[in-house]
Amino acid sequence: MPKSLVMSLTQELVDLCFREEADPGPPPSWVPLGDEDYAELAERLTQELGDAPLWIFAYGSLIWRPGFDSIACQRATLHGWHRSFSLKIERGRGTPDQPGLMMMLSRGGRCDGVIYRVADEEKRVQMEKALRREVGNRDALASMRWMPVRTQSGETVRALTFWAGGTSQRIIRPLLPLDEVAPVLARACGHRGSCAEYLYNTVVHLAEFGIRDRNLWRLQEMVAREIRAIHAREAVAVEA
Repeated sequence: MPKSLVMSLTQELVDLCFREEADPGPPPSWVPLGDEDYAELAERLTQELGDAPLWIFAYGSLIWRPGFDSIACQRATLHGWHRSFSLKIERGRGTPDQPGLMMMLSRGGRCDGVIYRVADEEKRVQMEKALRREVGNRDALASMRWMPVRTQSGETVRALTFWAGGTSQRIIRPLLPLDEVAPVLARACGHRGSCAEYLYNTVVHLAEFGIRDRNLWRLQEMVAREIRAIHAREAVAVEA
Protein backbone atom coordinates (compact mmCIF):
# COMPACT_ATOMS: atom_id res chain seq x y z
CA MET A 1 0.00 0.00 0.00
CA PRO A 2 1.43 3.45 -0.89
CA LYS A 3 2.64 5.36 2.16
CA SER A 4 0.11 8.11 1.46
CA LEU A 5 -2.72 5.57 1.91
CA VAL A 6 -1.52 4.19 5.24
CA MET A 7 -3.57 5.52 8.13
CA SER A 8 -1.82 7.45 10.88
CA LEU A 9 -4.54 6.55 13.35
CA THR A 10 -3.89 2.92 14.26
CA GLN A 11 -5.70 0.41 16.44
CA GLU A 12 -2.86 0.75 18.96
CA LEU A 13 -3.45 4.51 19.24
CA VAL A 14 -7.19 3.97 19.48
CA ASP A 15 -6.66 1.52 22.34
CA LEU A 16 -4.83 4.24 24.28
CA CYS A 17 -8.03 6.30 24.28
CA PHE A 18 -10.18 3.69 25.97
CA ARG A 19 -11.12 3.95 29.61
CA GLU A 20 -13.92 2.49 31.67
CA GLU A 21 -16.80 4.94 32.01
CA ALA A 22 -20.17 4.50 33.70
CA ASP A 23 -23.32 5.17 31.72
CA PRO A 24 -24.61 8.54 32.98
CA GLY A 25 -28.04 7.88 31.48
CA PRO A 26 -29.90 10.26 29.18
CA PRO A 27 -29.80 13.98 29.99
CA PRO A 28 -32.85 14.96 32.08
CA SER A 29 -33.86 17.56 29.49
CA TRP A 30 -34.41 14.91 26.78
CA VAL A 31 -37.89 13.65 25.97
CA PRO A 32 -37.41 9.96 25.14
CA LEU A 33 -39.46 8.02 22.62
CA GLY A 34 -41.51 5.06 23.84
CA ASP A 35 -42.62 1.85 22.18
CA GLU A 36 -45.81 3.44 20.87
CA ASP A 37 -43.84 6.35 19.41
CA TYR A 38 -41.51 4.02 17.52
CA ALA A 39 -44.40 1.91 16.26
CA GLU A 40 -46.35 4.95 15.03
CA LEU A 41 -43.28 6.52 13.43
CA ALA A 42 -42.30 3.29 11.66
CA GLU A 43 -45.84 2.86 10.39
CA ARG A 44 -46.01 6.43 9.08
CA LEU A 45 -42.68 6.20 7.28
CA THR A 46 -43.60 2.82 5.78
CA GLN A 47 -46.85 4.33 4.49
CA GLU A 48 -44.92 7.28 3.02
CA LEU A 49 -42.65 4.82 1.23
CA GLY A 50 -45.53 2.92 -0.34
CA ASP A 51 -44.47 0.20 -2.76
CA ALA A 52 -40.99 1.65 -3.25
CA PRO A 53 -38.00 -0.25 -1.85
CA LEU A 54 -36.60 0.82 1.50
CA TRP A 55 -33.06 2.12 1.21
CA ILE A 56 -31.19 3.53 4.22
CA PHE A 57 -28.23 5.84 3.66
CA ALA A 58 -25.19 5.26 5.88
CA TYR A 59 -22.27 7.65 6.16
CA GLY A 60 -20.86 6.85 9.62
CA SER A 61 -21.36 4.06 12.12
CA LEU A 62 -24.38 2.67 10.28
CA ILE A 63 -21.87 1.39 7.72
CA TRP A 64 -20.17 -0.88 10.22
CA ARG A 65 -22.90 -1.41 12.80
CA PRO A 66 -26.28 -0.88 11.12
CA GLY A 67 -28.54 -2.49 13.71
CA PHE A 68 -31.05 -3.60 11.06
CA ASP A 69 -31.11 -6.38 8.48
CA SER A 70 -30.53 -5.76 4.78
CA ILE A 71 -30.35 -7.81 1.60
CA ALA A 72 -28.06 -5.58 -0.49
CA CYS A 73 -25.75 -2.61 -0.23
CA GLN A 74 -23.86 -0.37 -2.62
CA ARG A 75 -21.91 2.84 -2.70
CA ALA A 76 -23.96 6.00 -3.24
CA THR A 77 -23.54 9.78 -3.20
CA LEU A 78 -25.66 12.41 -1.51
CA HIS A 79 -25.23 15.84 -3.09
CA GLY A 80 -25.73 19.08 -1.19
CA TRP A 81 -24.62 17.66 2.17
CA HIS A 82 -21.31 16.76 3.81
CA ARG A 83 -20.10 15.02 6.98
CA SER A 84 -19.41 17.26 9.95
CA PHE A 85 -18.56 16.54 13.58
CA SER A 86 -21.33 18.75 14.90
CA LEU A 87 -23.23 16.49 17.29
CA LYS A 88 -22.29 17.14 20.89
CA ILE A 89 -22.66 13.97 22.95
CA GLU A 90 -22.47 13.43 26.70
CA ARG A 91 -23.32 9.75 26.61
CA GLY A 92 -22.06 6.76 24.63
CA ARG A 93 -18.73 8.09 23.37
CA GLY A 94 -18.56 11.06 25.72
CA THR A 95 -19.47 12.12 29.23
CA PRO A 96 -20.87 15.29 30.81
CA ASP A 97 -17.33 16.11 32.01
CA GLN A 98 -15.70 15.33 28.65
CA PRO A 99 -18.31 15.66 25.89
CA GLY A 100 -17.56 14.07 22.56
CA LEU A 101 -18.47 14.85 18.97
CA MET A 102 -20.11 12.59 16.43
CA MET A 103 -20.95 13.03 12.78
CA MET A 104 -24.05 14.41 11.20
CA LEU A 105 -24.75 15.87 7.76
CA SER A 106 -24.47 19.62 7.23
CA ARG A 107 -25.45 21.65 4.20
CA GLY A 108 -23.11 21.96 1.25
CA GLY A 109 -20.75 19.77 -0.73
CA ARG A 110 -21.27 16.03 -1.17
CA CYS A 111 -21.15 12.89 0.91
CA ASP A 112 -20.08 9.50 -0.43
CA GLY A 113 -21.55 6.70 1.62
CA VAL A 114 -23.39 3.40 1.42
CA ILE A 115 -27.06 2.56 0.93
CA TYR A 116 -28.58 -0.59 2.37
CA ARG A 117 -31.70 -2.18 0.92
CA VAL A 118 -34.21 -3.86 3.19
CA ALA A 119 -36.27 -6.86 2.08
CA ASP A 120 -39.71 -5.72 0.92
CA GLU A 121 -41.54 -8.00 3.33
CA GLU A 122 -39.42 -6.68 6.21
CA LYS A 123 -39.74 -2.93 5.61
CA ARG A 124 -41.91 -2.16 8.62
CA VAL A 125 -39.91 -4.30 11.05
CA GLN A 126 -36.46 -3.15 9.91
CA MET A 127 -37.63 0.47 9.76
CA GLU A 128 -38.41 0.33 13.47
CA LYS A 129 -35.04 -1.30 14.22
CA ALA A 130 -33.25 1.55 12.43
CA LEU A 131 -35.33 4.14 14.25
CA ARG A 132 -34.59 2.62 17.64
CA ARG A 133 -30.89 2.70 16.85
CA GLU A 134 -30.72 6.26 15.56
CA VAL A 135 -33.60 8.22 17.11
CA GLY A 136 -33.51 8.15 20.89
CA ASN A 137 -35.43 11.32 21.73
CA ARG A 138 -37.70 13.94 20.22
CA ASP A 139 -34.80 16.31 19.51
CA ALA A 140 -33.60 13.85 16.86
CA LEU A 141 -36.84 13.75 14.87
CA ALA A 142 -36.15 16.97 12.96
CA SER A 143 -32.89 15.55 11.59
CA MET A 144 -34.46 12.48 9.94
CA ARG A 145 -35.55 12.77 6.32
CA TRP A 146 -35.90 11.10 2.93
CA MET A 147 -33.02 12.09 0.65
CA PRO A 148 -32.26 11.49 -3.04
CA VAL A 149 -28.97 9.61 -3.39
CA ARG A 150 -27.21 8.64 -6.60
CA THR A 151 -25.77 5.17 -7.11
CA GLN A 152 -22.63 4.34 -9.06
CA SER A 153 -24.80 3.12 -11.93
CA GLY A 154 -26.33 6.59 -12.20
CA GLU A 155 -29.70 5.68 -10.69
CA THR A 156 -31.24 8.04 -8.14
CA VAL A 157 -33.05 6.39 -5.25
CA ARG A 158 -34.88 7.76 -2.22
CA ALA A 159 -33.17 6.81 1.02
CA LEU A 160 -33.98 7.32 4.68
CA THR A 161 -31.23 9.42 6.23
CA PHE A 162 -30.56 10.19 9.89
CA TRP A 163 -28.95 13.25 11.44
CA ALA A 164 -29.21 15.47 8.37
CA GLY A 165 -29.53 19.03 9.58
CA GLY A 166 -31.81 19.63 12.53
CA THR A 167 -32.73 22.46 14.86
CA SER A 168 -31.78 21.31 18.37
CA GLN A 169 -29.31 23.81 19.79
CA ARG A 170 -28.81 21.53 22.77
CA ILE A 171 -26.97 18.90 20.73
CA ILE A 172 -26.06 20.45 17.37
CA ARG A 173 -23.05 22.75 17.30
CA PRO A 174 -21.98 25.16 14.56
CA LEU A 175 -19.41 23.85 12.11
CA LEU A 176 -16.02 23.59 13.81
CA PRO A 177 -12.60 23.68 12.12
CA LEU A 178 -10.78 20.36 12.16
CA ASP A 179 -8.11 21.66 14.53
CA GLU A 180 -10.85 22.13 17.14
CA VAL A 181 -12.47 18.77 16.44
CA ALA A 182 -9.28 16.70 16.68
CA PRO A 183 -8.51 17.42 20.39
CA VAL A 184 -12.07 16.44 21.32
CA LEU A 185 -11.93 13.16 19.40
CA ALA A 186 -8.56 12.31 20.94
CA ARG A 187 -9.89 12.71 24.49
CA ALA A 188 -13.60 11.86 24.64
CA CYS A 189 -14.68 8.39 25.74
CA GLY A 190 -17.90 6.98 27.14
CA HIS A 191 -19.34 3.66 28.19
CA ARG A 192 -19.64 2.59 24.51
CA GLY A 193 -16.08 3.49 23.54
CA SER A 194 -14.05 6.46 22.41
CA CYS A 195 -14.56 9.05 19.70
CA ALA A 196 -11.17 8.05 18.29
CA GLU A 197 -12.49 4.52 17.81
CA TYR A 198 -15.58 5.91 16.06
CA LEU A 199 -13.42 7.90 13.64
CA TYR A 200 -11.06 4.96 13.05
CA ASN A 201 -13.86 2.49 12.28
CA THR A 202 -15.57 4.95 9.95
CA VAL A 203 -12.45 5.59 7.88
CA VAL A 204 -11.56 1.88 7.72
CA HIS A 205 -15.02 0.77 6.64
CA LEU A 206 -15.41 3.57 4.10
CA ALA A 207 -12.18 2.34 2.54
CA GLU A 208 -13.76 -1.08 2.04
CA PHE A 209 -16.18 0.60 -0.37
CA GLY A 210 -13.40 2.58 -2.05
CA ILE A 211 -14.37 5.81 -0.30
CA ARG A 212 -11.78 8.22 1.01
CA ASP A 213 -13.32 11.31 2.57
CA ARG A 214 -10.71 14.07 2.37
CA ASN A 215 -11.68 15.74 5.64
CA LEU A 216 -11.88 12.47 7.56
CA TRP A 217 -8.47 11.43 6.23
CA ARG A 218 -6.91 14.69 7.37
CA LEU A 219 -8.73 14.42 10.69
CA GLN A 220 -7.44 10.93 11.45
CA GLU A 221 -3.90 12.23 10.94
CA MET A 222 -4.56 15.12 13.33
CA VAL A 223 -6.17 12.86 15.95
CA ALA A 224 -3.23 10.45 15.76
CA ARG A 225 -0.79 13.30 16.42
CA GLU A 226 -2.93 14.54 19.30
CA ILE A 227 -3.05 11.11 20.94
CA ARG A 228 0.72 10.70 20.65
CA ALA A 229 1.25 14.15 22.18
CA ILE A 230 -1.13 13.44 25.08
CA HIS A 231 0.61 10.20 25.99
CA ALA A 232 4.08 11.67 25.53
CA ARG A 233 3.22 14.36 28.10
CA GLU A 234 1.76 11.75 30.44
CA ALA A 235 4.93 9.65 30.16
CA VAL A 236 7.09 12.68 31.01
CA ALA A 237 4.86 13.48 34.00
CA VAL A 238 5.16 9.92 35.32
CA GLU A 239 8.95 9.97 34.99
CA ALA A 240 9.12 13.31 36.77
